[in-house]
Amino acid sequence: MNLLAAVELIQAPLSENLPRLSAVLAEAIPHQAIAQLAGGCAHSPFLAHGVSPGRPGRAVTAAEVAALRPLLPARGNWQGRARMAGVDVPVLALASDRTELGALLVVVRTEDTPVPEEHLTPAQLLWDLVIAHREGVRSEALPGSLAESRAAAAARADAIAELRDAHGGALTALLGVLRDRALDDTNARTRAVDLAVSALTELRSRAELDRSLAEERAGDAFERLAVSLRRILRGRGVQLELSPPGTEEGADRLLPADVTDTALAVVRATVHASLDDQGQGPDGDGEHRLHVGWKVGTDELRATVRDNGPGTLSRGALDARRVNERLAPLGGRVDLDAVPGWGTTVTLEIPLASPSTSRQDPLAALGARELEVLGQLARGRRNRDIAQDLHISESTVKFHVAKILGKLGVSSRGEAAALVHEWGAA
Repeated sequence: MNLLAAVELIQAPLSENLPRLSAVLAEAIPHQAIAQLAGGCAHSPFLAHGVSPGRPGRAVTAAEVAALRPLLPARGNWQGRARMAGVDVPVLALASDRTELGALLVVVRTEDTPVPEEHLTPAQLLWDLVIAHREGVRSEALPGSLAESRAAAAARADAIAELRDAHGGALTALLGVLRDRALDDTNARTRAVDLAVSALTELRSRAELDRSLAEERAGDAFERLAVSLRRILRGRGVQLELSPPGTEEGADRLLPADVTDTALAVVRATVHASLDDQGQGPDGDGEHRLHVGWKVGTDELRATVRDNGPGTLSRGALDARRVNERLAPLGGRVDLDAVPGWGTTVTLEIPLASPSTSRQDPLAALGARELEVLGQLARGRRNRDIAQDLHISESTVKFHVAKILGKLGVSSRGEAAALVHEWGAA
């Protein structure tokens, strides 16, 4: 494990972080699978890579990884045996505190001997590096990442809903039959009822776990914003006034992580633009005030940034700070009201649901795997190389490419790549 490996990890697309991290760790820490659980990640809060230690068709689950979290400090490691993919195996768990909601990496090992400290320390540092880099990408709310995250989150929610409906319906029907007292064999019926109840509970907990990882309370997100704004304004002589969302404004409302990340990024960018505008005042005298507030409505988050500057802030200044660019993938909009001599009010509105038309976001129709294939395709990779990197067959790659071209309404790989570069998702 060396600095070159760390550089390659950072340079790789986020979708490739886990397999590349697995490859880097493999020599010092032999393993058969690796899984991550990262809070605040709208794209893929849970990912697994490698050969499942369980029976064929059984994979490591988010619930199994989450069960290890209480065993670790905010940052540190734990070694022992745990149930992964339904079997008892030796594991190494690494926790990182480089994101406020925490991030857990579980390495399903092939050996039962403890990992020595000389390998634990660099492994911990690499995991911290991966999470810090991902947190940086998240806080910037870059348009391409937002488009990919929203599509992946939607696909994940649909898959969970389908599984819940299918298995929930079957298990509920099974419970109905088993609870029929007209049936014989009380012990077998009791055992089957217990299994069905446990399965239903696991289904519900999986959906709740996904929500807890990919959503954030509006009040908590605003507090994160307040901390960052105080840091920005420190020593600038600006009086900051904050109006956090109260109960009536939706403080307890759970918001998608891509919405809160975007809100924080565009408010900070607007504040920087406002500070630049205040510096253009006639004499620079007087107390500069800045008011920032949030309200969460039924369908959107509305953020306002109001100052008492010269009132000359322009849309061009906001464009220079990429405000509109960051809002575009989520269908957001900006309203600017500048009154010379009195100040400026900027209102930022971010829908809480996905944009309703694919014309706003041409990549929204693609699933998570299709986005991965498209990202590779946009870099000029051949089908054989894509198949190797994503651990799928060439025929599967060809199938995905055909589906991608059809969904995007283009006739060639070059046209698809052009769309990717236009929306910044490569």
